[in-house]
Amino acid sequence: MPEYPEFQLRLPNNGPIALGRLLDERGTNGSKRFILTAHSPVRHMGLALPTYETEMLVIDADEDLFTRDLVESGTYPGCLETTRDLDFGSPGAAAEFVTGSAANSLARWQTADGRPLQDFMDVSWQGPRTAAWLVRGSNVNGLDLVTRMWLPDGFVSLSASRLRSGIDGFPSKEMIRSCIEEDYDTSATYNQKVDLTEAIHAFLARMKPGHTVVTISGGQVWMGTISSDAIQMASDGGRSNLRRAVEWAAASFDFDGLPDDVQARLSDQHEVVDLTGVADLIDALRTEPFDDDAVGVEAAAETVELPVSPLRELELPDFDQDVAERLHVDLLWLTEVRQLLEDEKQIVFYGPPGTGKTYLAQALAEHLAGGTENVELVQFHPSYAYEDFFEGFRPREDDKSGEVAFRLTAGPLRDIAERASREGNRHVPYFLIIDELNRANLAKVFGELYFLLEYRKRSVRLTYSTETFFLPQNLFIIGTMNTADRSIALVDAAMRRRFSFVELSPDAEPTAGLLRRWLVAEGHDLEPALLLDELNRRIDDKDFRIGPSYLMKKGVYRDGGLERAWRTKILPLLEEHHYGEGVDIGNRYGLPALRRALARAEALEAGAASATHAGSDDEAASG
Repeated sequence: MPEYPEFQLRLPNNGPIALGRLLDERGTNGSKRFILTAHSPVRHMGLALPTYETEMLVIDADEDLFTRDLVESGTYPGCLETTRDLDFGSPGAAAEFVTGSAANSLARWQTADGRPLQDFMDVSWQGPRTAAWLVRGSNVNGLDLVTRMWLPDGFVSLSASRLRSGIDGFPSKEMIRSCIEEDYDTSATYNQKVDLTEAIHAFLARMKPGHTVVTISGGQVWMGTISSDAIQMASDGGRSNLRRAVEWAAASFDFDGLPDDVQARLSDQHEVVDLTGVADLIDALRTEPFDDDAVGVEAAAETVELPVSPLRELELPDFDQDVAERLHVDLLWLTEVRQLLEDEKQIVFYGPPGTGKTYLAQALAEHLAGGTENVELVQFHPSYAYEDFFEGFRPREDDKSGEVAFRLTAGPLRDIAERASREGNRHVPYFLIIDELNRANLAKVFGELYFLLEYRKRSVRLTYSTETFFLPQNLFIIGTMNTADRSIALVDAAMRRRFSFVELSPDAEPTAGLLRRWLVAEGHDLEPALLLDELNRRIDDKDFRIGPSYLMKKGVYRDGGLERAWRTKILPLLEEHHYGEGVDIGNRYGLPALRRALARAEALEAGAASATHAGSDDEAASG
């Protein structure tokens, strides 16, 4: 066992640093004991008179602790200071004593070079929990160990050919890292050593008897139950010198027949992968134990494809006529949008301003998701980046300590994706609405996530956290694009291929008749719809035609409301459109001009009807 290094913990608000060391002896909660070094600073706020004696009694029954072991510090202004080494039952108790509040001790205590205490802690004291693991064995130094050894002999293994012997029990990650650094020396690169450390630590310390193990061979997925602690033994070429006994299931599943979320997790190319996030889906596929007396190596190689156990499929709810009437759109159009979402997962509503893109996106998402809880909206803008959308380092203040530091922070996409992928949520639709999708640099914002928009059954390695990530099947994305600023033309072919585009245009349904239907439902005169139609007839560029939402507000139908809306909302848009062209906006698009045009059209229509009626009378008289 390597000697533990000295650990440091900085007090809140960039305060002084306390020092401590880890012991192998166990405390009352099963964790390792921790020594807070003499002359370490202690935050005064948590221990100040008159409450310090009560707080000290929680840690030590000696009422004289303050005067004997803590004194006002002359080195650290405003702090107390320990006069001797203090023994705590866990690193957490020491951290809470120093900071005066609860603290994440496994992360806060660090070595001088920034390694967290958690890397030095074993996990033997942790209770058993449901977990599942992927261990790869189909190509270990050119051999398929799955069918050659694992299935017929009932075990799973990990190759650690250069790792020293004698590592048993529940070694800490730091112990394994130190051993690999020495044992592999120049035979492995830095990244290979990091990956090997993670794999061996998971195999030796984190896996437990009773956990599920999964492996893949020849496109078939095998599942079993770990039935022993890990052992280290000699093996040919060191291909399988770390082993655990496994009760393998009697037959396999075809990879392509597994649930999509399981396929995405299994696409992670690490040697050992934590599958606990989809353990419930994996357990639903379990069969009887593998019978090594009845099935030999040859039979194991010819695996039997079994039907996937019946799992609840994700289904988006149907729209009905009540929803269509409430939204004033056609039911067939709503049904088509729902089918597009089920098939493609991502759609974009695009069209001129005021066509109801954002409103419809929110209304449809809330209906399909069963409420607002599973719907999130984010608006893109030119300075929006990957770090805003997915994850990045941002300054954050600790709620308890008040310390500010740059921390890896999840953005809206990662946040809603992780909520959607939780056990129990996978059959509930989640929606992310991206308003003004085309206003950001999409390649910059999406980064490696471009791939996942098209390949939901695969996963990618993330830029910042380096974790493996996939988009769950129950996460749907609805984007909106405004065609008036021409930026939709900048959307590249890769993005267009990953979304289905649904046009919302004033001259096409469901937008074309939307204002008329709304006016009828609200009991208003149809004049605003006639004026809007006449206005759009005068706008040659369809991307600048005006949508009905500007006229679907209660304020428009108060005294003078229509004139105000026209003057302050609609005409400014057209002035911008014709900027520098010398067009008389009021004479061409103002309400008086439009009303005169409607009156002339009505007169002409009335004259034509009168002439037709007179002609009919003449024919009748001559007859």
